[in-house]
Amino acid sequence: MATSDTNDTSEIMRRIGKELPRMRVLLVDRHASARNTLRMILSTLGISAVHNASNSTEVMRQVKAYSFDIIFADYHLDDGRDGQQLLEELRQQRLISLSTVYMVVTAERGYHNVVSVAELAPDDYLIKPFTADQLQSRLAKALYKKKYFERVFRHLDNGAFNDALAACEALIGKDDQFLYDTLRFKGEILNALGRYEEAKAVYQQVLDNAMVPWARMGLAIALRGMDALAEAEMIGASIIDDFPEYLVAYDFVANVREEMGKLAEAQETLQKASAISPNNSVRQRMVAEIAVRNDDLDVAERAYSKVLERHRGSSLRVIDDYTNLTRVMLDRGHTDGARMITQELRREWRGNKHGELAASVMDSLCCNQEGEPAKAKAALEKALALHADIGDDPKARALSQKIAVDLAHACLTSGEEDRAKEILSKVAAENHEDRGVIAQIQGVFAKTGNEEAGQSMLAKVGREIVELNNRGVLAARGGDLVASVQMLIEAAERVPNLQFLINASKAIFTLLDRKGWNEDMAQRGIRYLQLAQAKDLRNAKVISASELYQQVARKYGIEVVPLGGARGAADAP
Repeated sequence: MATSDTNDTSEIMRRIGKELPRMRVLLVDRHASARNTLRMILSTLGISAVHNASNSTEVMRQVKAYSFDIIFADYHLDDGRDGQQLLEELRQQRLISLSTVYMVVTAERGYHNVVSVAELAPDDYLIKPFTADQLQSRLAKALYKKKYFERVFRHLDNGAFNDALAACEALIGKDDQFLYDTLRFKGEILNALGRYEEAKAVYQQVLDNAMVPWARMGLAIALRGMDALAEAEMIGASIIDDFPEYLVAYDFVANVREEMGKLAEAQETLQKASAISPNNSVRQRMVAEIAVRNDDLDVAERAYSKVLERHRGSSLRVIDDYTNLTRVMLDRGHTDGARMITQELRREWRGNKHGELAASVMDSLCCNQEGEPAKAKAALEKALALHADIGDDPKARALSQKIAVDLAHACLTSGEEDRAKEILSKVAAENHEDRGVIAQIQGVFAKTGNEEAGQSMLAKVGREIVELNNRGVLAARGGDLVASVQMLIEAAERVPNLQFLINASKAIFTLLDRKGWNEDMAQRGIRYLQLAQAKDLRNAKVISASELYQQVARKYGIEVVPLGGARGAADAP
């Protein structure tokens, strides 16, 4: 292997110095004085395009408006979150590119101990106080590393996993200092592609030389993909024991335990992670959702309350934050509290059809629980009218699946059984692979004394899905690819669940590969891919379908449309 001479800061700066004046920087700090000091230091490096953000809401606005090359974030943010959590949100929501340098500024010298086991680690951290020379040295090395992996990041941001894998392979052996980084990316990409045996071999290669937590985590993910759930759970639990700050391991173990049917243990694992990092709203939602399934409504209400509290006045707030909490309060008999949250929902989302629909649904459920059937019916009629209005608008975004289930619940409590079953059948068919949504549907039938009817409906939906899928698959096996494509398109249009969207997309691009490019058909396949990505961006089957599209498009010299990228699928160690 080659040995790099890039440790010399002056040499690195010479290579990237000409690019610095063209770079855009975001400074995130509560204190204007701290931002001004950092801005002055950056100006000595020739960087003048500097933006400021004093809070997380402003960060979200800025990153949606501009593309940043570098972000400096103070460890302590305005709303109790820290710079590490901000990075995770930005990456998980794909708001910044993998090529963006993200550095945390902190006065806490123990911070690096936490960063070393973080799932999405920043590129570096600066300990206050620091000099201009120290910043320049750290920034130069971080920028050089981004430059080194530039092709890998570009392909991942565009969702081109196979190209990213090839770029990783080309880097192996070029620079010793980046070997483990390259192997980490390679393993993550192989796991994303569903090539678990190969990923397992990569991580084992690393673990033969260094017992680093990220390699153990990657190995556990590969084992889970190979359906070795018990072994994956064991490795994940051992990571938690050895690295209790490695929070992604808790999430992983909880998901595996949920998959194994160990719901109580899954909840306990998530609550331990939440105790360590109580401000992570994504995890608090996970705690609440599994607590509802465990009928632990006290924990669910506390967790949903934390989510809503953290998102009040924030760009991160969503309508489901209000309805989730309202639903649990009603289940606990806290009607007054549910009323207050519903009033807040109506006030905060005034003029938004989705918000008004959700508020009307919750009004109906509250009225029913208060023994006011006439008022419940009136609120339901308003909700149904809004539901129809949204459904007739081709530009309207899809209604939240949870709110759709709540609407069906309101229908059942007001005697609109046929309307309720129609809504629930549609939601169940489109989300049959989502355990949480199916559990919510089952809960609605249980609350309204219709458990047998619910089981019958879900079984019928399951049979219809299998039948629809089998028709297309059997036609393909019989060699009639055109008929197979038409059947799978009909299935995807009728029931746009993840399975049908993937199958229809793959069938379309397989047909185009054999018969030649057809723009109208290709656009349909791309739309199905985009819908599938919206449901589960990291799903290996979704990624496989995306790779097929790119392969066929390139074959015919067609420009590939970016479909959503892979930010967060791999990240700099």
